[in-house]
Amino acid sequence: MKELAMLALDTVKYLGASYADIRINRYKSQSVGAENDRKGRERVTSLRKSEDFGFGVRMLYDGAWGFSSSNVVTKEEVERISARAVQIAKESAMVKVNDVILTPEPPHVDVWQTPITKDPFLISTEQKIDFLNRINSEVKQTKGIESSSSNMSFYLHDKIFASTEGSYVQQKLYRSGCGYRATAVKDGKRETRRNPDLPLGRGYEYIEERPLIEEAPRVAVEAIMKLDAVEAEPGRKTLILDPTHLCLTIHESVGHPTELDRALGWEANYAGRSFCTPDKLNTMRYGSDIVNFVADNTLIHGLSTCGYDDEGVKTQHWHIVKDGIFVSFGTSREVAHLIGLKRSRGSCFASSWRFMPINRIPNLSLMPGTWELDDLFADTREGIYIEGRGNYSIDQLRYNFQFGGDMFWEIKNGKKARVLKNVLYGGITTEFWGSCDAICNEKYWRPFGVSGCAKGQPVQIHTMTHGSAHARFRSIKVGV
Repeated sequence: MKELAMLALDTVKYLGASYADIRINRYKSQSVGAENDRKGRERVTSLRKSEDFGFGVRMLYDGAWGFSSSNVVTKEEVERISARAVQIAKESAMVKVNDVILTPEPPHVDVWQTPITKDPFLISTEQKIDFLNRINSEVKQTKGIESSSSNMSFYLHDKIFASTEGSYVQQKLYRSGCGYRATAVKDGKRETRRNPDLPLGRGYEYIEERPLIEEAPRVAVEAIMKLDAVEAEPGRKTLILDPTHLCLTIHESVGHPTELDRALGWEANYAGRSFCTPDKLNTMRYGSDIVNFVADNTLIHGLSTCGYDDEGVKTQHWHIVKDGIFVSFGTSREVAHLIGLKRSRGSCFASSWRFMPINRIPNLSLMPGTWELDDLFADTREGIYIEGRGNYSIDQLRYNFQFGGDMFWEIKNGKKARVLKNVLYGGITTEFWGSCDAICNEKYWRPFGVSGCAKGQPVQIHTMTHGSAHARFRSIKVGV
């Protein structure tokens, strides 16, 4: 692979490239699904395995990008694709508006791997199916449950990056996840409660360590409780949001608005641009004084965690929002210098060897506060407690939004009371985070992964982790 990488770089340099890099990537994935249906039958509902291998050459000629890729990894094809990338760049240079300028990055020669204990691809499919059947069987033990379905998925990204600047980086990145749902039926009504698939950058040990089977009775009981849930009264409410819910709220209302390419107007696919423009840096109040968002692509077990991004930039951690003030973006090498950064933040990734890397959301987390969870509930006389993910929508500037959830509890006199249904809250991003008046401490902070973030045309899928503890928000519009 190193010989082929050097061949590509030598070819494009000979043809006049001012900069070039090559990514040689192998991807493996496996997903398994199982169900215990209403008649008590165990069956495998899905079993998928895939493997993909190829390379992409990206280069600059006269200030314009050229890119080409192939799944035929041979000497002859590397030479052909490299020459094709140069030709595309030459044609692009004829219609360019401005020269591409890359923020400097020193060369890196390194090997990096996700720390795992058990390689999930060495665990037999039979063992995985047996584990899912045990979950489903445990869920079905609760009277009133019609069916239970479960799934697990695993990914391996084996990556090589080399550049004309002298970098040569090898990385092996793992991802594992498992989740399930219980379906309850009564009097013609049907409700589901999920124990969500919350993937992390770990091996099969993550599946074994999660209390998935132990939590099955609770998930089943809560599915049944949802059958008798009552509608929430509309109006301004105090909300306590669980980390399993906050991960998506953070993703949509903080992660996407602070992608620099989106803020600059270079990207408008999938819900448009951003209200969070560079002129607001260090002046705009994004949230209350206790709100701190930290981007961290070095986060242990994060889905976007790696040693280097797909431009060969060493990963980092930094504040996006500090003490409520918007202070930075996620960047690529192409855009970082446009806001005065001397180095990219290392947030540029491609979902395949087929594509050029683009500016992506990093691991992004709400930092913990000081509250104990029991004290937070006791201090909340009335409100709604929301767990899990639900439907959502957000406007073309990531400024107005609505979010649902999976489980809703009425809070009365500082305690969880009735189960509610059809709760939908909305607001303006900065007003919402400005209403945050309490965050639980680090004991309650938990990381949760988003595994299907879509961006770009053609669409690319990326993964990242958003961590938080329970947090309280005052006077939020619910159901109106």
